[in-house]
Amino acid sequence: LKRLPGKEHVRVIVMDLSETYRRIAQQYFPNALIVADRFHVIRLVNQHFLKLWQQHDPEGRKNRGLLSLMRRHHWKLTAQQKEHLHQYLTQSPVLQALYFAKQQLNGFLVMKSLKAKRAKQMLPKFLALIGQFEQSPAKALAATLTSWLEPIVRMWRFTKSNGITEGFHTKMEMLSRRAYGFRNFENYRMRVLAQCGWNGVINRV
Repeated sequence: LKRLPGKEHVRVIVMDLSETYRRIAQQYFPNALIVADRFHVIRLVNQHFLKLWQQHDPEGRKNRGLLSLMRRHHWKLTAQQKEHLHQYLTQSPVLQALYFAKQQLNGFLVMKSLKAKRAKQMLPKFLALIGQFEQSPAKALAATLTSWLEPIVRMWRFTKSNGITEGFHTKMEMLSRRAYGFRNFENYRMRVLAQCGWNGVINRV
């Protein structure tokens, strides 16, 4: 990264919520805005919720049908699925409150391409919701969201994600598994270039 030319021209960096990556980005790309990757933020929220569910009802957490319903966005469930889930959640008011707070939070996180004025209007509501999490068993999640507040809020203005990078990473992992590992890095590098596409020029680093 020290030798990378043109890094001062980088304007946007999309990343998961890794403090290590954030420090690297701030050090080597000082002019870039850090934007949280939407997929990773929502996954983090769901992981926190599933852990809390495990604590409140270990047996219910083992139910595959309930697990599928709990993971999905509430607005994508059918009326029958919502009724089934509601019957389960009414047995635990705390879990029910956490579930609907999580759904409200995910509603904020999926928003994209907002105008600046609209984003400013949504921010107080978003902060109020995080404040509710701070007073709940999900206070660890609230601390993470607060630490990454600006990169998360910037998601509302951007549509970019790490989808392409994640796709390349998956292909690279599959190449390595099929070959049972590579002893020679150059052979691995050539296979990656051939599989993921390249511009016809191999630059030696």
